Amino acid sequence: MRITIIGSGNVATHLAAAFKNAGHAIVQVHSRDMHNASLLAYHVKAEAIDNLAQINPETDLFVIAVKDDAIEPIVAELAKYNKLVVHASGATSLQALQKHTQNAGVFYPLQTFSKTRELNFNTVPLCIEGANEKITSTLNELAYTVSQNVYRVNSEQRKTLHLAAVFACNFPNYLYHIAQQLLAEKQLPFDMLRPLILETAEKVQEHLPADVQTGPAVRNDEKTMASHLEQLQQNPDLQAIYKLLSQGIIKMDNRG
Repeated sequence: MRITIIGSGNVATHLAAAFKNAGHAIVQVHSRDMHNASLLAYHVKAEAIDNLAQINPETDLFVIAVKDDAIEPIVAELAKYNKLVVHASGATSLQALQKHTQNAGVFYPLQTFSKTRELNFNTVPLCIEGANEKITSTLNELAYTVSQNVYRVNSEQRKTLHLAAVFACNFPNYLYHIAQQLLAEKQLPFDMLRPLILETAEKVQEHLPADVQTGPAVRNDEKTMASHLEQLQQNPDLQAIYKLLSQGIIKMDNRG
């Protein structure tokens, strides 16, 4: 398939590479920053452009991988080519595209991406949705060329999936940052926590999170929790986070 990538960020970079590695032709890479467009285009042997007026209509698919509030204006520009247009957003509905074209779909990879970190795209969950069954089938076929983990997910389901991903990925990473700061105050390295973080992540590959919850809150260890709160007395924001999360764990355990 001939594919044009709109965007040059983390998601665009990994999608473009996955498509190229699967044997698809990347026609163009568009970015408002020509330097970024050129970098990605070089790696996937495509033409770099920084203006949608330079779009080559000889493509089968436009993949929009940009920030959410930029999606609709881009779709409005691309609709005139009457080619299949998809976005790669977890939070934007299919209907946002359908305001401008019915030749529309969603191709959402559920993963956290960094340009400098390679990953096995074959394992990345791909969530697809099409404006009709023909488009959905086309996207399903395309998805299986780059991943063996493909799901048909509608817009409402995807919104919940994206919310769940924030709880599962973005919030824990922020908590890692808090942990790193606490350790740094006592001249302790974050490396000491890495095995603990890895073991926790590996446990939920085999069990449900509630079944492997540990810590003072699940034990209702009030003495330890009080000690932790005392250590945080100079930082009321962290105290509030500690209390809220501990109370949530206690409630979860009581429901069990």
